[in-house]
Amino acid sequence: MNKIEKKLYTATVNVQGGREGKAVSNDNRLNVDLRYPKELGGNGEGTNPEQLFAAGFAACFEGAMGTVLRLKKIKSDGISIVSNVTLGKDVNDGYVLSVTLDITIKGVDRSIAQEVVDEAHKVCPYAKATRGNIEVISNVVD
Repeated sequence: MNKIEKKLYTATVNVQGGREGKAVSNDNRLNVDLRYPKELGGNGEGTNPEQLFAAGFAACFEGAMGTVLRLKKIKSDGISIVSNVTLGKDVNDGYVLSVTLDITIKGVDRSIAQEVVDEAHKVCPYAKATRGNIEVISNVVD
């Protein structure tokens, strides 16, 4: 287990009502109604935990990629990530998540982009937290 030696930031979000509730950050910058998606029997008229996880993972991973690009002195014309988080069931009928990241690094050769993605998996806290726990697929796309 990786332990924090020096705290840099703590996000605080109050969730009440679970998937049919509300999530509000202590600074009120995040203030969303939580609802089951239509695919899970809800009305789909709110945000769901999978969407929040997909956004958080992609944003963090893009930041890690930017760090790798800077350290390797690689110039790019921008990064785009389409983040897909899937909720499913495993062989024991338990709930599990999987993540697929479709990543574009504009202006960078595909083989170099793949190297950057591989290094970012070593840097990104989300990638570290999920490693060995859930399936995470990273596709470098044009």
